[in-house]
Amino acid sequence: MKKEDIKNEIKKIVGKNYTIWTIGITDKPAQRKEQHKNDGKNTETWLQWKTDSEKDGRRIESYFIDKGMKGGTGGDTGAEYVYIF
Repeated sequence: MKKEDIKNEIKKIVGKNYTIWTIGITDKPAQRKEQHKNDGKNTETWLQWKTDSEKDGRRIESYFIDKGMKGGTGGDTGAEYVYIF
């Protein structure tokens, strides 16, 4: 999915409530979701998108972290999925 399309979808979902959401990137979304659950985080609102490239995923992640979403840059090498919860 194109970077701008993913950004627009995320914006529609979160509105202006960036600080209550977490964003990340991964190459194994099911495994990463389970890791967050095991860390005691509520992943009921988990949503994910497949990006066109790891580079796009990292740019999307950075964009929303700069807006106040929880998360950190880094993540898996080859990560082509962006997720929020």
